Amino acid sequence: MSPIEWRKLPLSLTDLCIETTLRCGQSFRWRGRDDKWNCVLYGRLLSLKQDKTHLHYKVVSSTIAPAALTPPVTGKDQPNINGDDDTEALIRHYFNLKHDLTALYDQWSKSDPNFRKKAPKFTGIRILSQDPWEALIGFICSSNNNISRISQMVDKLCRHYGPLVGHIGDEAFHDFPTPQALSGKKVEDHLRELGFGYRAKYIAETARIVSEEKPEGWLESLRNPENPGWYSTKIDGAVEPPTYRHAHEELLSLSGVGPKVADCVCLMGLGWDEAVPVDTHVWQIAQRDYNFGKAKTKTFSKAMYDSVGDHFRNTWGKQAGWAQSVLFTANLKSFKRAEDKAETAHIKVEAEDVENNITPDGSKTRSRKRRQIEVVETIKVDKPTTTKVVRASKRIRTRG
Repeated sequence: MSPIEWRKLPLSLTDLCIETTLRCGQSFRWRGRDDKWNCVLYGRLLSLKQDKTHLHYKVVSSTIAPAALTPPVTGKDQPNINGDDDTEALIRHYFNLKHDLTALYDQWSKSDPNFRKKAPKFTGIRILSQDPWEALIGFICSSNNNISRISQMVDKLCRHYGPLVGHIGDEAFHDFPTPQALSGKKVEDHLRELGFGYRAKYIAETARIVSEEKPEGWLESLRNPENPGWYSTKIDGAVEPPTYRHAHEELLSLSGVGPKVADCVCLMGLGWDEAVPVDTHVWQIAQRDYNFGKAKTKTFSKAMYDSVGDHFRNTWGKQAGWAQSVLFTANLKSFKRAEDKAETAHIKVEAEDVENNITPDGSKTRSRKRRQIEVVETIKVDKPTTTKVVRASKRIRTRG
């Protein structure tokens, strides 16, 4: 494949909307520029763009035979090792295109009136299939944080500790650093200098545990066998396959990992689609829309956390984490502002006609009449342009 050649996949915006999926707090490395999204995945710098019918992609640059960040349990098949172009396969894997998203939305809408109400404005949201190590560190950074600042932290990790893969214009792109790269003795102090705060200790300690204490392939061994990683993992048939609950509990042993971070990694890094991360946004949704009481608290007991997750799993089924991500996105302020602005942008226009009248005694009077007119206004708010016909408030009055 030529490094500058665009290729395309037939894909509607209801099947995948990258503008929403890449901005809703799943991955923190994609950079939007000139209607394109750029990121390094598994040693290749990818550029994506989308229209109504196709997802367009190209490889800007790549390294040779990139290794997985955390090697699989036993052996690995590196898809690119023979030089064959497998970029389409990588994109299909990364965006989980094997799942019929329209059918899933229909299923969730039938079982949940609230989802049915919110979903039409947030179509095309898919759960990404990310490298579990990247997901783990990214969500450790998410503690008491917002998407913009998390993205800045992850970018600093890549620039200071990840390998350089290529440039787009004058902008450098690095791959995500390995556990070994983040486990050095000076990493914690350096991260504090870079503004990571208390998260610096968690990142350095978790990197040390994964690279030095856990067996090789430990993270990948927690993956859902039904959703294998990009580098295939071969598990001994005599080994009992992992479960979601087991993976969740194992992740809790790491520094800086609580139930929410563990569920984020399970859902977006290990393929456990039933994982439902419960943070303040999801707790607000549970209280407001699903009758989970009115207690104003940012601290969840284990019973509270489990009850919310279990409720959504019972409501939405096997892929509850996917459905939750739609409502989570709808609850984010950045998306709500755009939605509200588009819905409430009314234009009030009042036209006034002035007429000169002659009275019987020969004097002149002026008559003013206010009348209703129609105004056609094009409104664009971070989404495809729409045209609305807005009626001005109706008011007619004559003054002599």
